[in-house]
Amino acid sequence: MRVAVTGATGNVGTAVLRRLHDVEVTGVVRRPPDLGRAGRTAAGTTGTPAGVRWVAVDLASDDAERVLAEALEGLDAVVHLAWGFQPGRDDARLRATAVDGTLNVARAAVRAGVPHLVHMSSVGAYAPRTSLVPVTESYPTTGVPGSAYSRDKADVERILDGIQEQHPELAVARLRPGLVGQGDAGSALLRYSLPALVPKVAVRLVPVLPMDRGTVVPVVHADDVADAVRRVLDRQATGAFNLAAEPPVDAAAIATALGARLVHVPAAVVRGAAAAAWHARLSRLDPGWLDLAHVVPLVDTTRARDELGWTPRVSATDALAEAVEGMADGPDGGTPVLRPRTVAAEARRLLTGLSTSRRPTP
Repeated sequence: MRVAVTGATGNVGTAVLRRLHDVEVTGVVRRPPDLGRAGRTAAGTTGTPAGVRWVAVDLASDDAERVLAEALEGLDAVVHLAWGFQPGRDDARLRATAVDGTLNVARAAVRAGVPHLVHMSSVGAYAPRTSLVPVTESYPTTGVPGSAYSRDKADVERILDGIQEQHPELAVARLRPGLVGQGDAGSALLRYSLPALVPKVAVRLVPVLPMDRGTVVPVVHADDVADAVRRVLDRQATGAFNLAAEPPVDAAAIATALGARLVHVPAAVVRGAAAAAWHARLSRLDPGWLDLAHVVPLVDTTRARDELGWTPRVSATDALAEAVEGMADGPDGGTPVLRPRTVAAEARRLLTGLSTSRRPTP
């Protein structure tokens, strides 16, 4: 089997490469990894696997479709994982990577004659929940209005609908996992969440967690998502598959993982505080993520279990605990995306952002 993986150096991508260790893989990334660290990867360790052919391309660039089509020529499948999370204040740039980038990947796959496209969607594509009853893959994928990430995921679902209608020869699978965690992604999670100047040791020093007690989200380990990807490839499966582990992670479980005491604060108040930190440039956490977390539906994974034989090996609470461990003192993932997060680097970013925001408008 010959497979291309976009976003191969990210959270899910590194896990997928581990799972495809016996497959001929082309890694499609914007920033290839340090090949000096290649070959040091085994399950649960850092680094990137040896033997991957790397192709550097910005999926949103004008020539992306052409470059991708050349890279995908003669392959059996493309697994599209690439998605942008930073710069979080530039929605247009993130949308270009997410939406335009996905369209370029799909068109390139058609152009190169690749028969199978596996797209990493998300439970974030779903409409807000109306209850805590898990939803199936037929639930509307209209997104959560307050979340740019959710809106983009929903728009990509429409793009794939159009591609399938225009090119029925392309078999398309869509995986919709919950929040995906692994220890190696800890540094990246810190960059997306904690205020810029807070050292990572603070993760272990949280006395109380102010959170709405009604918060509950689906969670799954990156290795279990990667296992689902492999099963989809082996079976040439199509259609949508929800992915999540048990039990759903609620506010109490998050507090336990942090070693903190849960203090109930209404969602609107938590969101307001996050928005204030965001606008003060003290945090990279877009408050839209909280809008999503407060209404994301729980998901029914029956189809993945029945049609793929997929069963998560890591519980949701253990996946969360591993992610928190990685944030506090775990190794980085050995790739540009999962690089170490340092206070000095974050301080430089903060000062640059403040300087830029204070420049007079020409």
